[in-house]
Amino acid sequence: MKAADVRAMTVDQLDDEVLKLKKEQFNLRFQRATGQLENTSRVRVLRRDIARMKTIAAQKRVGMPEPEPKAAPEGAAPAKKTKSAKSKAAAPAKSRAKPKSKKK
Repeated sequence: MKAADVRAMTVDQLDDEVLKLKKEQFNLRFQRATGQLENTSRVRVLRRDIARMKTIAAQKRVGMPEPEPKAAPEGAAPAKKTKSAKSKAAAPAKSRAKPKSKKK
């Protein structure tokens, strides 16, 4: 679930949703233990959703202001960070060959 969707909920709704997700997490643990769990990634997603909801509920209880939504600059695409050709050329080439041992 997206954080923006969670922020739209009230504290009571968040508590109910956390309870529902905890029950689902409990059932998934049993499925994993018996070998019946097919979608293992759901466990991770569920754990993170619970943490996200608990965090936002705690923020609402304390009275923290909601963060401003991030807006992209007008007409600009996000810049990608890449290594420059100069830094690639300056780096020494690594060899996978094992060094020869000296025999005496």
